[in-house]
Amino acid sequence: MPFTIRMIALSAVCLPGMINISASAELITVAVASNFSPVAPEIAAGFEKESGQSMRVVYASTGKLYTQIINGAPFDVLLAADAEHPRLLERSGRGVTDSRFTYAIGSLVLWSRDPGLTGTDCRGMLETLGQKRLAIANPDTAPYGAAAKETLMSLDLWDRVEPQLVIGESIAQTLQFVASGNAILGFIAATQSQIEHLPPTTCIWPVPPELHRPIEQQAILLQNAAGSAAALDFMTFLHSTAGRAIIKRHGYTLPTRSHDN
Repeated sequence: MPFTIRMIALSAVCLPGMINISASAELITVAVASNFSPVAPEIAAGFEKESGQSMRVVYASTGKLYTQIINGAPFDVLLAADAEHPRLLERSGRGVTDSRFTYAIGSLVLWSRDPGLTGTDCRGMLETLGQKRLAIANPDTAPYGAAAKETLMSLDLWDRVEPQLVIGESIAQTLQFVASGNAILGFIAATQSQIEHLPPTTCIWPVPPELHRPIEQQAILLQNAAGSAAALDFMTFLHSTAGRAIIKRHGYTLPTRSHDN
């Protein structure tokens, strides 16, 4: 049964886009992929205001969050940075069947704050990296890292730059490597480049989406919260007009509402 139909079946009747406020407040724990950390506080605030529920957020790479869920971490919802891990959770029975949907489509950028690169071509720097460091997230655990590796392979540059890579545990740590100057360049999520407290951008290259597989980010309700009204309320909010507006404002592409599987 599609997610939107399930929500009608499992929630009390309410106006479209509105959340049914439960009689007693619950605290839910939402596991959030690191790239979504600039957005999650605003999502949480909007959800808590509309629902009267409380929300706790745990950040890590999608691969690490997946491993924690497999090992019994008491999360209620996963907001992944890909579609594959939610799909695996659904197939294994750890995710609620038909609760999975795409909430955002991410974009990758090559970014620097190095003053020496002011006004230069970020893309061209990949060809002349020399001994300088390039930061990417771990391709094995972070979907944005996998997209970065695919990009470099599409450009036939992976073998050339691999010795110069600094690998972040997550896309958040990757950004720290570049922002601190430990790497001259880094592949980060486009939304991260908009964070207010970052050093000024000196060069940026929006990665053409055809150079890597789409970064399709999916949410899934976990079995730990199969009967939780608050968790269902949160999934409704994320899928609502208000939730989607927040996501779009942070630079993500919104999927069509039928793009759920």
